[in-house]
Amino acid sequence: MARLTADFWVRAYLARLQAEGIPAYVAARGDAHAGAVIVKLATLDGRAQAFVRRWDLETGARRWEVLTEGPEAEVDAALVRQRRTDPDLWIVEVEDRAGRHLLDEPGLSD
Repeated sequence: MARLTADFWVRAYLARLQAEGIPAYVAARGDAHAGAVIVKLATLDGRAQAFVRRWDLETGARRWEVLTEGPEAEVDAALVRQRRTDPDLWIVEVEDRAGRHLLDEPGLSD
């Protein structure tokens, strides 16, 4: 099975968020083909979560997990450290008071 490029996945994700009326933008652009993607969810109350996709070694599936969460400034600092160690990393920022990110929706969750 062919893998989607990071650039294609990010563009499709942004379109899906836009269709739901959820504001989002690319905060950091990584390698167009193979860069990993972190999704930061800012709930506009000073708090945030960052999600990363990881392999489940037991099932072989890929799933979204919380990388870090807490005050938005601390999450931002953690993402700066991540980018320092992986310049190919994409960061997509989603802003939604209700905490919607759609990563648990079909097509994005698997």
